[in-house]
Amino acid sequence: MPAVLLRRPANLHRPGGAAKLGRDMIALTSFIAFHARRTPERDALVYGDLRLGYGALWRNMTAMAGRLAALGLGPGDVVAACLKNSPAFYDLAFAASHVGAVFLPLNYRLAADEIAWILDHAGARHLFADGDLNAAAEAADAAGTPFTALDPETARDSRRLSAGAEAPPAAEAAPDDVFRLMYTSGTTDRPKGVTHSYANFYWKCMDQTAALGAMPDDRLLVVGPLYHVGGFDLPGIDVWRRGGCIVLHREARPRAILEALEAERVTGAWLAPTVTNGVLAEPDLGRFDTSALAWVIGGGERTPETRIREFAAAFPTARYIDAYGLTESVGGDTLMEAGRELEKIGSVGRAIAHVEVTVRDEAGRALLPGEEGEICLRGPKITRGYWRDPERTAEAFFGDRLRTGDVGRLDGESFLYLTDRRKDMILSGGENIASSEIERVLYEHDAVHEAAAIGLADERWGERPAAVVALRPGASLTLEELQRHCRARLAGFKVPKELHLRAELPRNPSGKVLKRLLREELGGG
Repeated sequence: MPAVLLRRPANLHRPGGAAKLGRDMIALTSFIAFHARRTPERDALVYGDLRLGYGALWRNMTAMAGRLAALGLGPGDVVAACLKNSPAFYDLAFAASHVGAVFLPLNYRLAADEIAWILDHAGARHLFADGDLNAAAEAADAAGTPFTALDPETARDSRRLSAGAEAPPAAEAAPDDVFRLMYTSGTTDRPKGVTHSYANFYWKCMDQTAALGAMPDDRLLVVGPLYHVGGFDLPGIDVWRRGGCIVLHREARPRAILEALEAERVTGAWLAPTVTNGVLAEPDLGRFDTSALAWVIGGGERTPETRIREFAAAFPTARYIDAYGLTESVGGDTLMEAGRELEKIGSVGRAIAHVEVTVRDEAGRALLPGEEGEICLRGPKITRGYWRDPERTAEAFFGDRLRTGDVGRLDGESFLYLTDRRKDMILSGGENIASSEIERVLYEHDAVHEAAAIGLADERWGERPAAVVALRPGASLTLEELQRHCRARLAGFKVPKELHLRAELPRNPSGKVLKRLLREELGGG
C-alpha cells in the first residue's frame, strides 16, 4: 500500500485526536472560494427555479459561517443538522467546516428518542432542523441541545437565513482533524458515530475523480438524502471541487428525475436501487432526451442482473456503474470499469486507486482468489474509528484494515463479488446459505419487483429460508409458484419455505433492505 497511509489515532473522542504535523487552509469552502474568484457566474447549484453561481454560493456559505460564529460555535464544536435536501444543508455543512466545527448530519426519518441519543452521544452543541420535523424539536429538548428551527421555504434560500451575519476567516485545520460525524443506519445494532477526517474526504475525491474520468463540465443530479454518503459524497460535492454544477432535488421522484436529465443535461447521478427501479418503471421513460447522461452509480446492495440489463436498454448512452462502499470509507471503494459491465456481471468492480480490498478469514488471514470471507479495506480514505467508542473501533479492524462485516470473494483480476452480510447469512441444518444467492433467483421471476431472503427461526433446522417480495403492478404470486421457480435454479434446502408479500421493502437511505426489521417482524433466527 502507498506510504500515505495514516496511523489510526487512539484518541477519537474529540476532533484532531492524532498528533498534528501542521495546519493548513483545507476547509471545504476553500475550493468554493477558488471558483468564486475565477468564475463567479458559472452555474454551481440548481434547486427548482433557484440558480446559484459560485459567487452567490460562496456568499451564502460564508454568511452562514458568520451565523455559526455569532452563536459561539467554532473549532471542535459539533453542529448537527436534521434537514431534508435544500441549499441550506450544503451551506451548514460548508459553514461548519469554515469555522472549524464538526458537522453532524442526521437522518430526518429517525424518531425523537433516536435523534436525542445521537445528539447526546455526539455532544452536539447546536441542532438546526426543518421546522416541520417535530421529532427533531422533541429530541433537542430531551438532549438539552440548543435548537434552531428553519422554515422549509427559508431553508431553500440561505441568503435570508444568514442575512446580516459577518463572515469570519476560514479556520485552519490539519488533515487528520474530524470534519464530519455520520452515524450508521443501525441495520444490525445501535448506531455508531463514524469519524471522517479531511484526509479521508480529499483522498476520496481524488480517487473517485480518476475512476469516473470526471470533468469540470459535469452536471451531477443529487436526489439521494444529503445526510448519507450516497447523496453528499458519491461523487457529491466533489463536483464543486472541480468547478461543475449540482442539480439538487428535495426528494427522489422518478418523473422529476427524467425531466431533470433532459432539461439540465445531467451527465451523472447516484441512485439508490429503489429509485432506479422507479425510473425504469416510468411509462414515459422513452420520451425524454437523456443523451447527456454518461453514468449512473448504483448503491446499497449488489445489483440484480435484470436491473443492469434493463438500464442498458433504457439509457443507451450511459453506463450503470455497480459500486461498493460504506459510511466508514466515505463510499465508493470499488467501481465497475467501463466496458467490463457484462463480462463481469455480478461484480461490484475493482478497488479505486488508493484502496486495498482483501478477503480474510475469521483470524484475519488473507484468502486466495475465489475463496469467500470477510471483505476488508485499507487506505487513506478509510475512517480511523468511531466517535467516543474505542471498544467498537478496536473490534472493527484487523490491524489497519477495516472489517466491513460483508462476505465476498475476489476473482483472479481482483474484481469483487459480494456474497452477503455476515449477519444476513442463513444457517439451515448446518448449511450456510447466502441470502443474496436466493435473491438473485427471486429477481429472475417476472412477477417480482423487489425481493429479500431472510432466515426465520425453526426448531428442527435452526433457520428456514423465507422470501419477502414486492410484486410488479398487476402481478400475482403464490408460494407454490415461487417454489417451482426456485427449485429449477437452487438446491432444495435453499428454496424459500415461506412467502410474505409487501407493498414495498423497508430500506435505509442508501437502498439497503433492512432485513433486521423483517426478521423482527416475522420471527427471525
